[in-house]
Amino acid sequence: MPASADYPHGWPPEDAIFPLADAELAVLPGEHPFHAAEKGAAARNWRDEIAANPALYDGSMVFFSRMALEGGRMRGQGHMVPFSTFMWWRKKPRPDGVHLFTWAIPVSRDGAVIAIRMGRHTANPGQVYCAAGSLDASDVFDGRCDIAGNMRREVLEETGLDLAVAEPLSGYHALHRHRRITIFRFFRFDLSAEEMLERIAAHMLVDEEKEIDGAVAIRSADADAHAYNAMMLPILRLFFDEGLPEEKPVAPS
Repeated sequence: MPASADYPHGWPPEDAIFPLADAELAVLPGEHPFHAAEKGAAARNWRDEIAANPALYDGSMVFFSRMALEGGRMRGQGHMVPFSTFMWWRKKPRPDGVHLFTWAIPVSRDGAVIAIRMGRHTANPGQVYCAAGSLDASDVFDGRCDIAGNMRREVLEETGLDLAVAEPLSGYHALHRHRRITIFRFFRFDLSAEEMLERIAAHMLVDEEKEIDGAVAIRSADADAHAYNAMMLPILRLFFDEGLPEEKPVAPS
């Protein structure tokens, strides 16, 4: 990885959206340096976390130790870590490591962005954003992360909607802030906003995980309309105020 492109040096400014031509995200054996150094503190913090919220689950996720950007191509190196390590990491003011997640942005036939509101028992209670999740072991094949597969899995699990029947409206794009990176893409469903909300409501009745508390149809970039995750706001401004770019970069591998 060229040192000049190592995160965050040489990257676009925080919250600036940029097109992504490719993403090669490798998962390496061994321990993430942050986990190796902080596992004791992370374990102590986890005891506090589950005392306050017993529904939290300490699964495993991909957490990155290096990330670089060169000519619209993202290259990352990560490791599997416990979710408890991530929960401790996000409390640190300037932690080592980079958290990357994906967002599929569902759009209804009548032009609304469909988002979810997270349940009170989750790690982000009450926040509104599009269905998303960290990369985990089910998204890793031959040591590489499957971005498209992660998007489809998360949307299907949380909403019951299947990206396989949706039309991509854009190529892949990305933005970053506070050592968090999201790769996102817009998808249009041949359903009205009302129909999409009804399908999500029906899915909630049978979803065993019960991660979400409801769904909302967003029709403007008004930052005060909901309790948004901050990284949603540049995406909403792009869609409602600026308009999607016409170029369609090559999909990340």
